[in-house]
Amino acid sequence: MTAPLLEVADLHAGYGRAEVLTGLALRLDKGRVVTVIGPNGAGKSTLLNALMGVLPSRGSVRFDGRDLAEAGLEERVMLGIALVPERRELFGTMPVEDNLLLGGYRAMKQRVPNWRGALERVYDLFPRLKERRTQLAGTLSGGERQMLAVGRALMSGPQLLMLDEPSLGLAPLIVRDIFATIGRLRAQGVSILLVEQNARAALQVADHGYVLETGEIVLDGPADALAGDPRVIETYLGSKTDA
Repeated sequence: MTAPLLEVADLHAGYGRAEVLTGLALRLDKGRVVTVIGPNGAGKSTLLNALMGVLPSRGSVRFDGRDLAEAGLEERVMLGIALVPERRELFGTMPVEDNLLLGGYRAMKQRVPNWRGALERVYDLFPRLKERRTQLAGTLSGGERQMLAVGRALMSGPQLLMLDEPSLGLAPLIVRDIFATIGRLRAQGVSILLVEQNARAALQVADHGYVLETGEIVLDGPADALAGDPRVIETYLGSKTDA
């Protein structure tokens, strides 16, 4: 069996004395999309922040065979992990293109030849960003801001792209566009860890899924199998809307 890109075991993390994740384990293979679904407050964002090194944690996190126990946020970025946070955290007073170029910090620091060429790849993926490249990021629509946040993360050429609730607050048509983009990235071999409340859309685009409830994985398996599991259908899928 091929060694996983990301392997997590017995992960504990939280805020101060409040432990949110209690012994979580998951695996992500290269070129695959893994989704973590669950209700608000389950610990999904806590998981991504712990993996990114934003939150202290204990347990085992291995990335591309390397133990990340002593690796801080910047080192994880330089290793090729990129997080698109729920709040997107763009520089609203800067133009779209400048926001994207800031995402190329890792590639620039590692002296990747022609790292600015990643701009055209991002523009191919999101033509609307090219149309608005001189527009201030703070004046974009919600969907455009999400495109920019994803594009900025891709500028670093990450080995692992982590997405935190990419559909949050977006209209159904824009949600479909965002998940279509995730599907295109999957087809290009990008490894993605997707945290999402929209379980139906997430399971449609993922290879494998985990169900997280109150800090613990309660169910996991191939995404299509989870989508057909009566427990998942009853709790997370329900109607066939994008809401």
